[in-house]
Amino acid sequence: MQTSSHSVLVVDDSKINRRKMEKAAQVLGHATIAVENGADALAVLATERIDLVLLDIEMPVLDGFGVLAAMRDDVALVDIPVIVISAIEDMDSVVRAIELGAQDFLPKDFEKVLFAARVGSCLEQKRLMDLRADALAEIEAEKARVDALLGATLPAAAISELKKTNQVRPKRHENVVVLFADVVGFTQFCDLNPPELAVSRLQGLINGFEQITADEGLEKIKTIGDAFMATAGLLQPIQDPVQAAARCALQMVAAAPSLTQGWQVRVGIHVGPVIAGVIGQQQHLYDLWGDTVNTAARVTGVGTPSTVCITGDIHAHLNGRVTALGNVKVKGKAPLDVFQLEGLD
Repeated sequence: MQTSSHSVLVVDDSKINRRKMEKAAQVLGHATIAVENGADALAVLATERIDLVLLDIEMPVLDGFGVLAAMRDDVALVDIPVIVISAIEDMDSVVRAIELGAQDFLPKDFEKVLFAARVGSCLEQKRLMDLRADALAEIEAEKARVDALLGATLPAAAISELKKTNQVRPKRHENVVVLFADVVGFTQFCDLNPPELAVSRLQGLINGFEQITADEGLEKIKTIGDAFMATAGLLQPIQDPVQAAARCALQMVAAAPSLTQGWQVRVGIHVGPVIAGVIGQQQHLYDLWGDTVNTAARVTGVGTPSTVCITGDIHAHLNGRVTALGNVKVKGKAPLDVFQLEGLD
C-alpha cells in the first residue's frame, strides 16, 4: 500500500463502477471525490486540487471526450493525469482519448494489481512534472531577481547588450548632455546629524531625482556620494536632449527642499562627446569618462544654492532665459562662459 496520499477524482455515470474505483483508490491510501458526469467533473477540477482523474467515456451531460478537450485547453488542468476507463473492445475510443491527452487506460473489469500499477505510474509522472514546474518557476524567479539587480546598476540599453553579447563594449558617444546635481552643505549636515537621518534624507532626494529624470527621458548613470549624475541622448533617443536636461535640472532645484526637508542643490549641465562603458569584475559599474563629464561636474559648483549653471555650449542650443556669469575659471580648465538658467521659453 502506498503511504503518500493523493486526491483522485472518479468520473463515471455508473454508481457501481464509481464505487469500485473509489474503493480501489482508497485501498492505495488516496482520498477520492466521485461524480457522475463530465460537467460535474469540470466543476470539481475548478475548485479542488486533484492529482489524478479516472474518467469514463460515455456519460450524460458531458462525456469523457468533452472533459479531456476542456482540460487540454485549460493551462491549470492540462498537466493533471487522466486514466480513461473503457471497455477493452472499445479501442477506438481509447485511442481518441489518448490523442486528446489521456495518459493511460484501464478496462472496466480491471484487476487490482493492474489498477495499482497504472495509478502509481501516472502519479509518479505527475510528481516529476510538478518538480519540473517548481524548478522552472524557481529559475524564472531567480532570473527576475537578476534582472532587477541589473536594472538597478546598469542602464536598460547596456543590459540588453550584455544579455546579447555577454559584454558591454566601451563606445564613444557624440553630443551627450551630462547633468550633475549635488547637495549644498551635505558634508556639514553629516557631521552634525545622526547617519540614519542623513542617509534617509539623501535617499528621498535620490528617489525623487530618479523619478524626475525618468519622466523627462534622461538616464540616471550613478550617484557619487551626494552627487547625482544623469545623461540625455546617450543610450536611448530623446527629442531635444538639451531642452529635456534643462527641464529636469529646474525641476530638481525646485523639488529638493520638499524632498529633503529644506536641503538645497546646485545643478550643472554641459554637452559634448563622452566615452561610456562598464568597469569592474565583482561589481559592474556603467560609467562615463572625458572632458564633457569633468566640465559638467565643475560647472555644478559655480552657482549659488538652488541654481542651475550651464556652459556656453548648452546655452547655444537652449531656448531659455539666462543670466550671464561671465568667463569663469574652473578647476583644471581654461576659463569658461557660464550662464545661470532662470527658466525656459
